[in-house]
Amino acid sequence: MFDYIIVGAGSAGCVLANRLSENPETSVLLLEAGSNDDAPEIHMPAAFTSLFHSANDWDYMTEEEPHLNHRKLHWPRGKVLGGTSSINAMIYMRGNRANYDHWQALGNKGWGYVDVLPYFKKSEHQERGASEYHGVGGPLNVMDRRYTNPLSFTFVDAGVELGWSHNDDFNGASQEGFGLVQVTQHQGKRHSAAAGYLHPVLNRPNLTLKTGVLVTRILFDGARAVGVAYLKDGFEHQDMVNNEVLLTAGAINSPHLLLLSGVGPANQMHKLGIPVIADLPGVGRNLQDHLDISVACSSKQPITFYTIQTEENLQEFLHHQRGPFTSNISEAGAFVKTRPELALPDIEFHWGPILFIHNGAIQVERHAYTFVPTLVTPQSRGHLELRSSDPTVYPAIYANYLSHEDDLQALVESVKMSRKLSQTKAFAPFFEDELYPGPQIQSDQEIIEYIRNYAQTMFHPVGTCKMGHDELAVVDSQLRVHGTEGLRVVDASIMPTIPNGNTNAPVIMIAEKAADLIKNDYKTNRGNLVMSPQ
Repeated sequence: MFDYIIVGAGSAGCVLANRLSENPETSVLLLEAGSNDDAPEIHMPAAFTSLFHSANDWDYMTEEEPHLNHRKLHWPRGKVLGGTSSINAMIYMRGNRANYDHWQALGNKGWGYVDVLPYFKKSEHQERGASEYHGVGGPLNVMDRRYTNPLSFTFVDAGVELGWSHNDDFNGASQEGFGLVQVTQHQGKRHSAAAGYLHPVLNRPNLTLKTGVLVTRILFDGARAVGVAYLKDGFEHQDMVNNEVLLTAGAINSPHLLLLSGVGPANQMHKLGIPVIADLPGVGRNLQDHLDISVACSSKQPITFYTIQTEENLQEFLHHQRGPFTSNISEAGAFVKTRPELALPDIEFHWGPILFIHNGAIQVERHAYTFVPTLVTPQSRGHLELRSSDPTVYPAIYANYLSHEDDLQALVESVKMSRKLSQTKAFAPFFEDELYPGPQIQSDQEIIEYIRNYAQTMFHPVGTCKMGHDELAVVDSQLRVHGTEGLRVVDASIMPTIPNGNTNAPVIMIAEKAADLIKNDYKTNRGNLVMSPQ
């Protein structure tokens, strides 16, 4: 019997395991379907794409996307200690302060920017030092990269040449402009949530970690969560809980587990013979993601990452943790508006000195660099649903990309922006040819067709267990699942709307805040129990 059972040792799960086990009188069980994070590719920043389709990837695919010419898109999600923070591009980005003020305006008290900023700072060890916007001494190391390709500086210069501002801190006073990104690394290696939060505390006697376990359902006594069932080595096991079950399995696995356990749309569960615990229509709905499109150019100068894999570069990394292998590839970025009247930037540029088409699946034998404008304020909404009551069968994912016309038009404008950047004086010494979409693609309709054929995900699914009080809300502002007791969701799925930036830092913030909510509830409930009349 444990005080808390945490399902999923991803970014949020590692945070909760650390914070809840700080009290030696609190027993915590952390369950992870994947393995330990000992694959060397995890710790070599530039190798992150080699983790896609590996044993460390859940390797999800969407259903055929009707607005992307019926393509199925690959959704890599971390199946390993640290979750997706162990396989991502390590960009430290919080989103815009208005994103969180909007959450609060939707009725989620305590989630405005002034409320969440302290948790961003608490989580962070900012190597630049403490400031109004940044903290030091936190578990997650945030740093400037040890290596920067010369073309990344060129990208920033090109943006400034076209009239945008230079921004050396996208997480500071202003989000807009062009600049180099900071990364979650330490001494040139990946600093995942597992590295920052979990490994330093695994020796705590009150923290138990089990890997290679697939949680199959939450156990209920009435509407109260009392434990979990899971598969380990082909056999079912159960562990029971005193206080709470905490779902930190991510925007796909958390709603999937709720549905398997009888929490979700009643009609969906009735069809599969799953007893209904709580009829919550919003479980699996409200799915949002960041879609991007690549504009790739060949380089006249041989300075891209096309030739990164040399013995010299490898030895520099292995012996000194320096050189190109410490790069997160997407070294520079920008936040811009496709229309001046927009309140927030709707495009985040990811940029890298490498060809990046179809998540790196397409290769050309030449030096190239890629502009990757990403739609960070999508209006399109998707959903996921059960295919089967068998927990080993993946849910069906309907991302529904580009179902809203505004999303398509923003990406069309972003392709035009990319082309303008490629033709600046800054890029003149390097630009040779446009490889994708290619000079033959010129009209808006031709660009639209290119987008439908080549758009890809930036790997940021959120929203499938949204926080709120409307008919699609799954959790309240304390992250407690409506209609149940002893059950919370703490991960990207609780986001009512997607932040307009990379989502890993926001997930860590959510978990830091949730840890305090859980601790405060425990103190309150214990106090009420002690003071109640006999």
